[in-house]
Amino acid sequence: MTEHTDSATDVLIIGGGTAGFGAAVAAGRLGLKTCLLEAGNKVGGVMAFCPGMPWGGAYPLDTIIGGLIEELSDRLATMSPPAAEKRNCTLENFGAEIQYDHDIATLTLFEMLEEAGVETRLNTTATAPVMEGNRIVAVEYFDRHGAHVIRPKIVIDCSGDGDISAKAGVPYTLGDDSGNMMGVTLTFSMEGADWDRVFAEGDPYFQRYTAKGIAEGRLHQDLGKLYLMKGFHPNSVFCNSVVIRGVDGTNPTDVGRATQEGRRRCLQMAQFLRSDVPGFERARMSNLGPTVGVRETRKLEGLLQISGADLAAGTKYPDGIVCCDNPIDDVMRASDEMTHDAIVEAGSYYTLPFRALVPKRIENLMFAGRILSADPVAFASVRGMPQCMAMGQACGTAAAQAIATDRPVQQIDSNQLIKALQDQGVHGLGHDPLAAV
Repeated sequence: MTEHTDSATDVLIIGGGTAGFGAAVAAGRLGLKTCLLEAGNKVGGVMAFCPGMPWGGAYPLDTIIGGLIEELSDRLATMSPPAAEKRNCTLENFGAEIQYDHDIATLTLFEMLEEAGVETRLNTTATAPVMEGNRIVAVEYFDRHGAHVIRPKIVIDCSGDGDISAKAGVPYTLGDDSGNMMGVTLTFSMEGADWDRVFAEGDPYFQRYTAKGIAEGRLHQDLGKLYLMKGFHPNSVFCNSVVIRGVDGTNPTDVGRATQEGRRRCLQMAQFLRSDVPGFERARMSNLGPTVGVRETRKLEGLLQISGADLAAGTKYPDGIVCCDNPIDDVMRASDEMTHDAIVEAGSYYTLPFRALVPKRIENLMFAGRILSADPVAFASVRGMPQCMAMGQACGTAAAQAIATDRPVQQIDSNQLIKALQDQGVHGLGHDPLAAV
């Protein structure tokens, strides 16, 4: 295997989920030479694993958070025919969300990366950092042609699991205080359902039907609540219900086992819907996810760890980079419970601090997405895709500041960063509070 040393890049982004997309577009638009490494064959993260998953959390106080998520949704909504729209979530304590055509949204993500001049490398896995003191001077990665090395000025870890950050020495925790991680989920869609009949009863979780199915042994016991949502296209139903507990998302063997178990449960559930739930008689299963979606693995140690208590108080951090009012969406960490309890009072929201995306020691590393520095309660609220995209946008913007000033990321001027994000259309930051519409 031949090692090839790449030419240097300004910013290296590891992971092409919503956080990595936000970081890459922001950095590229600011004129930085930007390289994005994505281990899979698509960008979008959970979108690639859960076709039909809505973008929830974009509307605290029923007001769009702004920035790239607003630009992306507007771009889709103004297509002819529209490829996205704002809808109210049917689940408790969730506000409005963005439903969209999955394939057109994926195409648009790629187009925005191209327009920003980002070099996107798919099917490419970062394996290890090369350290000199408190700096990452290079990152080793591989693709089908073999092993390579790339030398960035700034690294932004948006990988979801934080492998490179952990290998660089950033402390982390796995799951909650007992090491339990949220359950992983395999999703699918039912095409050809009759919306009027499926959603006629007003029970968002279909518990009358599931109790019968579980009692008769035709549904898994963890399917006491069904999370069924109208898909973007008429009479399609997105099924986000099949959760597998006790899975270590950093262990490929665990993930593979869970995916196969998930396939069995998805088929069982699809058959149950057709036989027992009115409106599904002529529906068929489609868009079975290629692998389970992993919600939680490592949470890295940042300059500041956000806590559930701080968020419940509606804290507006001085270095807040995105607004949020998501409920505590905790999915089967140690039991079969799925909670989505409100974290803030109605009419309130909190902001996420930039310091939760910055390690204490590594001078040219930031991280964004579900590996941010947060306790288990806070994490269960902040992990929505719009917030992850905004975290990435903040890190990509901060990278330009760090390079221009030749300073460690720990010395980013948060006032300057917030001003730059406001100029990019991010709402509710600094002395400009979010206003309800």
